[in-house]
Amino acid sequence: MGRIRRIMKDDILDAAERVVVKLGAAGLSIDAVAQEAGVSKSTVVYDHKSKSALLEALIDRRMKIEIDRQAEEVAKAVDTPHPELFGRINAAEQGMTDADRAVSLAISASVSQEEKVQQQMRDWTLTDLEAMSNGPKPEAALMAYLALTGVYVTELFAFHQWTEEERANILNGVRTIYATYPDK
Repeated sequence: MGRIRRIMKDDILDAAERVVVKLGAAGLSIDAVAQEAGVSKSTVVYDHKSKSALLEALIDRRMKIEIDRQAEEVAKAVDTPHPELFGRINAAEQGMTDADRAVSLAISASVSQEEKVQQQMRDWTLTDLEAMSNGPKPEAALMAYLALTGVYVTELFAFHQWTEEERANILNGVRTIYATYPDK
């Protein structure tokens, strides 16, 4: 029975992502998710007591996916000058999906109202900042990370979309920031 429950939770979060992609953050509701998942409203409420709890679960899942993806890229970047930074740069080369963008917009819409969401984002940022400071040339890593974050946020919130070639050139520029930033 535990396996069925897990599949149901994943199905509900999959449905929540589809709702956010189709309708945006404003369209996310228990009713909309239940309808999209083909389950009763009480089934959604059983796992996620409120819209806020549903959003938190959706964010948790998206963050875990991103953290796992970054960890995989960091492990592959072990032979680079700063694996934590270069792994994140490599992860950024993969681009973003519509679901990534939609969930990010839902996060940004809820950040001003939801303290737990704000804390999740602060914790994630702090983890990244600590990773930058724990490697070689921490100031250079921080400057490159801040540039990378700017690229990432610009695309994530659909302010601008670069072609793959443009993104590759920009990310090479971020690597150059690290390589050429003066040691102190």
